[in-house]
Amino acid sequence: MKYNKFIDHTLLKQDATPEQIISLCNEAKQFDFMSVCVNPHYVPLAAEVLEGSDVKVCTVVGFPLGMNMTKTKIQETQLCIAQGATEIDMVINVGMLKAGHDDYVENEIRELKSVCGNLILKVILETCLLTDEEIVRACIASKNAGADFVKTSTGFSSGGATIHAVKLMRETVGETMGVKASGGVRTHEDLINMIEAGASRIGTSSGAKII
Repeated sequence: MKYNKFIDHTLLKQDATPEQIISLCNEAKQFDFMSVCVNPHYVPLAAEVLEGSDVKVCTVVGFPLGMNMTKTKIQETQLCIAQGATEIDMVINVGMLKAGHDDYVENEIRELKSVCGNLILKVILETCLLTDEEIVRACIASKNAGADFVKTSTGFSSGGATIHAVKLMRETVGETMGVKASGGVRTHEDLINMIEAGASRIGTSSGAKII
């Protein structure tokens, strides 16, 4: 099996430079990864470097805390798409989920999916902060709202992807949605383990090394 198209080649560090983003994009073209995942500021640059390739431009919205107002997330999504993003990874409002306001979480996802239209929307749950029951509820909200993927982590909290969380997410959403494992996937073995657990996309900054 070819694993390159499982990978979102990722650089979301606060100190990432334009030169590093260009290098990321060139690696993504070299290895024919599914996408590069960059912060919104670098969407225009990534779109320019990747023009003419089949590597998608993925960016993050409400990142990394998810505590922005819904209107802010909507506007950020609109601007990112206008500047060349073709996939959006949004962070849910974890506090509202934990407080039992699943309707808020679901409605926010639905509004962003409406903006994305046919473009892929991935929903970052930040599973390290959630109980199993909360992971299930977040997955159900994402599915009900029409999202395309659920994603484990931002990589900026207290933990990344785990086999347990990926299995639970896959069991909950079934085969109609994607599951993205992100955070701490650094080796070929990690990648295989996540795919076997049910992941259909891998977010990693170690894509070149893994392949």
